[in-house]
Amino acid sequence: MAPLVVLAAVTALARLIGRLIGGGWLDSWAHATALGLAMMLALTASAHFLQPRRDALIAMVPPRLPNPAALVTLTGVLEVAGAIGLLIPATADLAAVCLIALLLALFPANVRAARADLGIKTMPLPLRTLVQVVFVGACVIVLVG
Repeated sequence: MAPLVVLAAVTALARLIGRLIGGGWLDSWAHATALGLAMMLALTASAHFLQPRRDALIAMVPPRLPNPAALVTLTGVLEVAGAIGLLIPATADLAAVCLIALLLALFPANVRAARADLGIKTMPLPLRTLVQVVFVGACVIVLVG
């Protein structure tokens, strides 16, 4: 739930600052959402590198995939790269598209983990699905903004 809170809080705060200052980069929902997503991704990426969440993420990797630890590291690096890409105007759209693909590609691991009671257990699958839709929607806001 913390990633959703970070996304919502940072986006709202950034948008408020943008409205108060006016005319700056944060004076749009797309840019405020990009900042919110970047902060959310920084938080979620940290789990890919820090214990005990790293081991929980490794446990979520389907057994048919090779080298779960390397895959968790790779997805953490991709989250960091996506966060940085969202903050660079020239790469924000590409980053948003890539993050949508990443979110969709990783979601089956969340389904598997929920059904097998593995990994990070922060919310039930229906709520996790809704949160994933919100994350994808935020990427879409960056794209269309």
